[in-house]
Amino acid sequence: MSSLPPPDLDRLAALDRHFRFGLSPAELAEYAPAVEASLAASTAVEELYARTSTPAPERSWAPARPEHNRLGAWYVTTSLTGSPDGPLAGRTVAIKDNVAVAGVPMMNGSRTVEGFVPRQDATVVRRLLDAGATITGKAVCEDLCFSGASFTSRPGPVRNPWDETRNAGGSSSGCGALVAAGEVDLAVGGDQGGSIRIPSAFCGIVGHKPTHGLVPYTGAFPIERTIDHLGPMARTVADAAALLGVLAGPDGADPRQPSVLDPVDYPAALTEPASGLRVGVVTEGFGTPLSDPAVDASVRAAIDVLRAAGLDVAEVSIPWHSDAMHVWNVIATEGAAYQMLDGNAYGMNTDGFHDPELIAHFARQRLERGGELSRTVKLVGLSGRYTFEVGGGKYYAMARRLVPEVRAAYDDALARYDVLVMPTLPYTATALPPADVSLGDYLAIALSMVGNTAPFDVTGHPACTVPAGPVGGLPTGLMIIGRRFDDATVLRVAHTYEQAVGGFPAPPVPATTGSTA
Repeated sequence: MSSLPPPDLDRLAALDRHFRFGLSPAELAEYAPAVEASLAASTAVEELYARTSTPAPERSWAPARPEHNRLGAWYVTTSLTGSPDGPLAGRTVAIKDNVAVAGVPMMNGSRTVEGFVPRQDATVVRRLLDAGATITGKAVCEDLCFSGASFTSRPGPVRNPWDETRNAGGSSSGCGALVAAGEVDLAVGGDQGGSIRIPSAFCGIVGHKPTHGLVPYTGAFPIERTIDHLGPMARTVADAAALLGVLAGPDGADPRQPSVLDPVDYPAALTEPASGLRVGVVTEGFGTPLSDPAVDASVRAAIDVLRAAGLDVAEVSIPWHSDAMHVWNVIATEGAAYQMLDGNAYGMNTDGFHDPELIAHFARQRLERGGELSRTVKLVGLSGRYTFEVGGGKYYAMARRLVPEVRAAYDDALARYDVLVMPTLPYTATALPPADVSLGDYLAIALSMVGNTAPFDVTGHPACTVPAGPVGGLPTGLMIIGRRFDDATVLRVAHTYEQAVGGFPAPPVPATTGSTA
């Protein structure tokens, strides 16, 4: 292994300009030997790391075949098994392609990650295999997971199984489409601004964003660690609860998590009656400038179902809900520009798992193929880096100082109600746009739906979407929000609703279908 080459004087001069140290050429020449000597530690660390690092295991996988991928939802297919027994024995699972499956390519929907093969499984993958699940492939996701619609992904868009001219939602787009279409039983999605709940609502399935820190993010491609979540996507609440029970709990490698979490039997919690629970209908979640009145009406009809099932329903106003998006926007743009882009996904200054191979791969390809990034990612980079350069991080710091106030506003309501409810999304799935769509329309289609979902990424509250009544033949979503680490109550209410409506409908079966084989 070669030593780290020392910087020449031109490189030192560029570093001096970056920090504005004001060093003269003579002073830079004087520093050069000291800088070179300091690099010995980096070289030593690289050699020490190489002693402990292991290559990726050999695992069988295949590129998704177009004739068996009508929705564009598979990236690669596999058939990975672990334990023959467990709570998920016999169940098939798709993994969002921002989650590492060792020996299987990971693209994260982006040309800047394409070609990377992880060396070790994410914690959630190990837990799935230990629980008896069969991992049948990696599901396409949006470019670096920064879109709520399913047309920014590479290698191509994901189509909605309810209407293949429409988008499936993002960024866990392939997961939503595959579960809804019945191609897999379950999926593991990710959520930083709604990316589990958006495709679940657009595709008519159950999507649960757990409490922040409940499910370890270890081995998934980060965006901004204070809003990173992984969670279950399924066709029934019972399946989502079973999957959450496998995924949840500290792994000792994720600084997002508490060191101790009491285990919860989520499937057992569903058997407890929900009658008498108090439901707060958040006024500010309805009637927004983007809201389709028909969607609002469908969600209010779903809330009436909860009332008829014996839950105590009342309106509640949370004014902070209308402003929470500003806080999320700063954290998600400036924070992501700093950590995901400039920090090559992992950033620094934190304990826990880091992936040197992924960092190096992304650092190189982000510069070589940055022109191929989606327009949403480019917006994050331009706006987030600008505010950081102008403010030096003060806008991010202000947003972080406001997070406790936003969280307290929801907590105050949740002291009076067991759960809160509102529409998951303001409208139904929109059409996939043409390739020459204008920038303004591109950004609106990709990002405009997150007003109700994103606040709970920044506050960390659990939030589950279940299908409400259809509008124009397309699914809508009822979102149920609970106290932090009380995911069980959220799922109880969701299950009560599902039982009351007699289950959730599936999309129409196309004239011809293909398997994933």
